[in-house]
Amino acid sequence: MMPCMEEKTKLWYLQKINLFKEMTPEEMRELNRVTRMESVRKKMPIFFPGDPSHQVYLLKEGRVKISRISEEGREVTLAMLSPGEIFGELEVLGDTPRDTLAEALDDCQICVVSKDIFLAMVSRKPEFSFRLTKLIGFRLRKIENRVEDLVFRDVPARLAHLLIDLSKEHGEEAPVGIALKIKITHQEIANLIGSIRETVSAVMGEFKREGWIAFEGRQITLLRPDLLQKRSESATP
Repeated sequence: MMPCMEEKTKLWYLQKINLFKEMTPEEMRELNRVTRMESVRKKMPIFFPGDPSHQVYLLKEGRVKISRISEEGREVTLAMLSPGEIFGELEVLGDTPRDTLAEALDDCQICVVSKDIFLAMVSRKPEFSFRLTKLIGFRLRKIENRVEDLVFRDVPARLAHLLIDLSKEHGEEAPVGIALKIKITHQEIANLIGSIRETVSAVMGEFKREGWIAFEGRQITLLRPDLLQKRSESATP
């Protein structure tokens, strides 16, 4: 990773990070002074399982995937992060090595905060600590919901559930249906729902034939979100 971006640009983007929106101008200038911006190329790792947790990362541009590798060697995606999100904070707070893999899905710009500075912010600002706790709780609930999906839903239901979730976070009204602003591959979808690419491609084709979705390449449009919602609520046969 290479340092980049002018200081005034870094400050502007720091102000867009969700967690820092209520900080004072003076606090933002101090944060700008003690952090650095780095660029990460697409498909490059940011950290590996077992790495020491010396830093917290703030995503400025691009997407980052957080995943875990199972004992069988299968990759399971825990989260796909968008600009404005923070990652790597759990291990820093717990003072433990990394237990996940973080990888850039696009060319990314990331702000790096050292462990000491981040922990000082948490201890000095109760409101920051409160917002961080809420964020961590929200993330853990999403992971728990994904685990429930794996246990209680079949692959078509898991896929339908994921598409509905993506439409809520990344959807925009289209002439027909809801278009996903995020572009995602069948392999990335498979990693998110605990399946394999071939199965995902087959179920996507089935949804397309039913008229529930349309897709071309990585661009997906939900034509019948109501029917996808109904399918997502189906339990495993």
